[in-house]
Amino acid sequence: MLVRKIEYILMEISGRVLIIMVLLFNFGCRENTQNQSVSDSINGNIECHPTGGRASLVVDTANDSLNKEQSQVFDREGIELEEEELAAVKMVLIPGGEFMMGAEGKLALPREYPKHPVRIKDFYMDIHEVTNAEFDKFVKETGYVTVAERPVDWESLKKQLPPGTPKPPEENLQPGSLVFTPRPGITDLSNYFQWWAWTNYADWRHPEGPGSDILGKENHPVVHIAFEDAKAYAKWVGKRLPTEAEWEWAARGGLKDTSYPWGDKDVNEAPYECNFFQGYFPSQNTVADTYEKTAPIGSFSSNGYGLYDMAGNVWEITSDWFDENYYKSLSTTETVTNPTGPGKSYYSGAPYAQHTVIKGGSFLCNDSYCASYRVSARMPLEVDAAMNHVGFRCVKDL
Repeated sequence: MLVRKIEYILMEISGRVLIIMVLLFNFGCRENTQNQSVSDSINGNIECHPTGGRASLVVDTANDSLNKEQSQVFDREGIELEEEELAAVKMVLIPGGEFMMGAEGKLALPREYPKHPVRIKDFYMDIHEVTNAEFDKFVKETGYVTVAERPVDWESLKKQLPPGTPKPPEENLQPGSLVFTPRPGITDLSNYFQWWAWTNYADWRHPEGPGSDILGKENHPVVHIAFEDAKAYAKWVGKRLPTEAEWEWAARGGLKDTSYPWGDKDVNEAPYECNFFQGYFPSQNTVADTYEKTAPIGSFSSNGYGLYDMAGNVWEITSDWFDENYYKSLSTTETVTNPTGPGKSYYSGAPYAQHTVIKGGSFLCNDSYCASYRVSARMPLEVDAAMNHVGFRCVKDL
């Protein structure tokens, strides 16, 4: 099994095959920061989570932990949230303006260069990430089934994999998602298989897998959300997903050339400004910020525009395709108004799959490995990938 995983890595297997590797490799967000402004290479160890979708996990993971008992747990009725009419999510007006989009801070990656001028028009943005309660209302009223809750379609999956990849066993094609599990004593941070695992029957209702639930977490951000799921919810509420440029402009909160939504104060300095991983990633989280996983919305101070959790907590899905070379194609002198990203996806680490841009980092980010709570940080997310540290928020046009 290990040999097969290594083979997939060497072959740069993408799609869900990469996800198995990338998932467990998740927080390879670390990279040598020297000469980043002129570096054209993308180091495979910089990614903050598995970037190949479910393919790498599904194809290469027999998942020995899957058993009939777990299947029976999944068959239970889902945990129902309290029936109540939810108030409309509060939105704030994000005033338009012009800024230099891209790399901020000493930990910026090559994909964040060069900085380029962008003009953003006024728009409205949710002040917080979509919560479990809000997503539950959507599901109850529409009957929507998320990607993680559906069996894996092999015909679709194999398109994300190298030609000739054999079909995995049926137990690998059951509904599921990626779950982070800290393990003690890890010293090799190049192997995310050690802390990411494909988990059958993990989904937004069961964020840690069978037997877990969201009872008491109604005001936590919903997770295990794929691109398709986020778009469906946004359409239902009459909104849309933000573009990468809109998201970054909003995250800056009116500040200029700062690393974080709150300014340049070190993220590791107490009192903490966001929910992130303290301690020694991925083995020991000291939980100094009081939250080991997701935090309730509004647990930390808002930025200058009144937006919460624009850094840490959960990654947020945007509408833009991810192209690792996109910024290099843009003018550094001519201002672009309301850009919507490249026309197609390209990520060399998983060339068979399509990826969108996610922003903001998550509760798993740490300076020693993943410093993506920076305003300019950008990460690829395979379109059918769902994980327990990925969520979203919505925006609306004037």
